[in-house]
Amino acid sequence: MLSVGLAGKPNAGKSTFFKAATLAEVEIANYPFTTIDANHGVSYVRVPCPCKELGEACGRCRDGMRYIPIELIDVAGLVPDAHLGRGLGNEFLDSLRVAEAVIHVLDASGSADVEGNPVGIGEHDPTEDVEFLKDEIGMWLFGILEKNWTRLMRRVKAEGVNPGLLISEQLAGAGVMEQHVRWALSVMRSDAPVWDKEERKRFAQLLRGASKPMVIAANKIDIAPKEFVERLMELDEIVVPTCAAAEIALRMADKKGAVSYRPGDDDFVIEADLNKAQKAGLENIRRLLAQWKGTGVQECMNRVVFDLLDYIAVFPVEDENKWTDKNGAVLPDAYLMKKGSTTRDLAYQVHSDIGDSFLFAIDARTKRRLGEKHELKDGDVIKIASTK
Repeated sequence: MLSVGLAGKPNAGKSTFFKAATLAEVEIANYPFTTIDANHGVSYVRVPCPCKELGEACGRCRDGMRYIPIELIDVAGLVPDAHLGRGLGNEFLDSLRVAEAVIHVLDASGSADVEGNPVGIGEHDPTEDVEFLKDEIGMWLFGILEKNWTRLMRRVKAEGVNPGLLISEQLAGAGVMEQHVRWALSVMRSDAPVWDKEERKRFAQLLRGASKPMVIAANKIDIAPKEFVERLMELDEIVVPTCAAAEIALRMADKKGAVSYRPGDDDFVIEADLNKAQKAGLENIRRLLAQWKGTGVQECMNRVVFDLLDYIAVFPVEDENKWTDKNGAVLPDAYLMKKGSTTRDLAYQVHSDIGDSFLFAIDARTKRRLGEKHELKDGDVIKIASTK
């Protein structure tokens, strides 16, 4: 399952965001280091379900929207110099190893200082929090590189070994892949063995950008000064205005049947008799949704997976005419695949034996036969034919 990290300084609302995105029970409090150990939960990306084209509900979506699971990792809060072990830095960084991308939750209201301690609203500039997380992760990778750098470069000179291969092996445990290293080396435009310390730091930051790209969740927009949110939105980053607390309220109310709400919607329907205070609270949330076109939590998940990581959603079926599996279940599965994936890649995703015995695929919409190198598109419904 695809994994996304949830990171930021203490008291920025990470645990609130995590609960909003997963409905997992986690401790939420207004003080630093509420999260000690990483919380792992299942969140979702939202895509249109093809069952609407059939005119028949698949039973796996909600009013035409399919929610595909991904892993969300809420790690301990980060403070400056975490890579040197400050705060819970080592635990934080180790927890990010498997994450393909990071959602940086920051307090857009400026009500927590650089260490995560509560201050008055507007007393801290949230734009100052944007770069430090990148720096910390980059310096963490730099530290791993430095441990064996001299020995590795000695091998490059003596044996003529490809430096990209050695560096990839050194950083494999941190989630850095060979293609990340190749790209960073091409940007550096000089030979690794002659780099000085500052060049190695720059290289580590390039690897951070390639292996741990980020979306910024500008949280607490319900109390944030307007100019703070505007400044964040002007940054050359993917920034999503977010109110995780409102998302929790709506998802819990939906779970109890008080409202009907799909994560990612910009409105909801009240379904139960509520008291005056409850109605007033929901109307406040409704105004927030109208202003920002949603709470931003679902948008963060979708933008990480589809915009940042370039995944697409594909629906494999066994019957291309009815869009069912062998038991008659309509559109039983949805897979997240990297953009550029082929029909054979999908076959391997379904099962290694089906990939090995792949014959051809069929586009269930057009009934056109597809070869093994055919590139999949977002929302494709595909039948795989194999000898198995």
